[in-house]
Amino acid sequence: MSNLQIISDKNKKSQLIKSLIIKKIKQQEFKKPNLIIVIGGDGFMLETLKRNKHSKKFFYGINSGNFGFLMNKFSSKNIIRNLTSPNLISISPLEMTVKNKFKQIKKSLAINEVSVLRQSKQTALLSIKQGSKVIIKKLVSDGVLVSTPAGSTAYNLSVHGPILSLNSKKLSIAPISPFRPRRWRGRVVSDQLKITINNLNPAKRPISAVADNFEVRNAKTIIIQTNKMIKFNLLYDRNRSLQKKIKIEQLRREIS
Repeated sequence: MSNLQIISDKNKKSQLIKSLIIKKIKQQEFKKPNLIIVIGGDGFMLETLKRNKHSKKFFYGINSGNFGFLMNKFSSKNIIRNLTSPNLISISPLEMTVKNKFKQIKKSLAINEVSVLRQSKQTALLSIKQGSKVIIKKLVSDGVLVSTPAGSTAYNLSVHGPILSLNSKKLSIAPISPFRPRRWRGRVVSDQLKITINNLNPAKRPISAVADNFEVRNAKTIIIQTNKMIKFNLLYDRNRSLQKKIKIEQLRREIS
């Protein structure tokens, strides 16, 4: 298994798939340089990508969780063939920089989305701008979501945000339960400029900022931008590419 890594979650299903793959690879003397096979759910894949953010490796995910949108379906029969000639998708993450009420600066990457959420019973009171352009001066809501194309079918879709194609070079800004303006549905924006979200009343209406699963509480200012210096190389089976999964979700939305 020269230059090949297999990383799996700790649950029984993941461990079983791992042992089957190791056996197949040894039987067929399969070698693939710079390949990491990731066995688990979407959350485990996100964690693995972030731990390897500076590597130039290729990641092939196998789903052993629930939905597994970022993953491939495991096929013991076809695993070597699928690993030999996959589709390649390269995506860049969002970089979240948060200044909290204690003037601390914290950073994290988000492959799916950055969620800004109310932290108490009080609704959040936010302003949002991109570059120097004001997108919304005052949003009263449960929060707001900034999503990448890869994450647009996840939490973003649940809050009725738009589904973005992978090559769109766009980001979705979607409100979460907007109260004022009640009918504001968000905005699709270019991924070229910084998005700045300010808490207009941090003393009375605290908020938290979450990059995928990394949370910063008592946030005052959140700056979000696409980090194009980082590229994650994801591999997919020929008949189950990430673009195809996104198109399927778009069709489901149109039908419903």
